[in-house]
Amino acid sequence: MLRITTKTEALKTTFELEGKLAGAWVGELERCWREIGPGQAVKVSLEAVTFIDDDGKKLLARLYQSGAELNASGCMNKCIVQEIISQNQRTN
Repeated sequence: MLRITTKTEALKTTFELEGKLAGAWVGELERCWREIGPGQAVKVSLEAVTFIDDDGKKLLARLYQSGAELNASGCMNKCIVQEIISQNQRTN
């Protein structure tokens, strides 16, 4: 299960995630992302995420490549975010 709390400000939308970013929940986060307006900055808080599957990692990478800020805590989530950032730096 994944809880997505969306906080929209004038120029930024924050998605606060709680639970598992896996399975059908990956598609739900993508749907939320696609619904925000163009030019809106995006921040994804992974502070309360307990698991991220491969599809979740791929979506986070696409979010990051589009300019989203990824915030994580805990060893595993920080490692996943670092991996995404490193892979993006290698391709640029």
